Amino acid sequence: MRAVVARVTEASVTDQDAGDAEDATVGAITEPGLLVLLGIHADDTAEKAATMARKLHELRILRDEQSCASTGAPLLVVSQFTLYGDTRKGRRPSWTAAARPEAAEPLVRSVVAELRARGATVSTGTFGAMMAVRSVNDGPFTVLVEV
Repeated sequence: MRAVVARVTEASVTDQDAGDAEDATVGAITEPGLLVLLGIHADDTAEKAATMARKLHELRILRDEQSCASTGAPLLVVSQFTLYGDTRKGRRPSWTAAARPEAAEPLVRSVVAELRARGATVSTGTFGAMMAVRSVNDGPFTVLVEV
């Protein structure tokens, strides 16, 4: 499981297939928090989902080395299978390492459920939809998290 995590002052995701962009907003955070682009590997498990949720919630990258757990800051989680694109050969990425949608969706939902069970405020995108992600990065401060 892999995540690109950005510290943001605000972020939103809209479903590009839903028409008017303003009405198509499916998830947003309007205060400082974390934007999480989450990729699921073909070999990932529910145990890894729980570990990822804990790491994201306790990751100390907010201002003054705080975390979402210590501040109550929200997270916006957006599934992103392209994080497992392999570009080592040729000019076209290979997606073989990414989990198939039927395996990935339950694990994305599991990460979100685990975060919420920990008391986190979580917004999400729409799994499998063509989405536009908007964010105002804070810093900028972006890290890769892998479990």
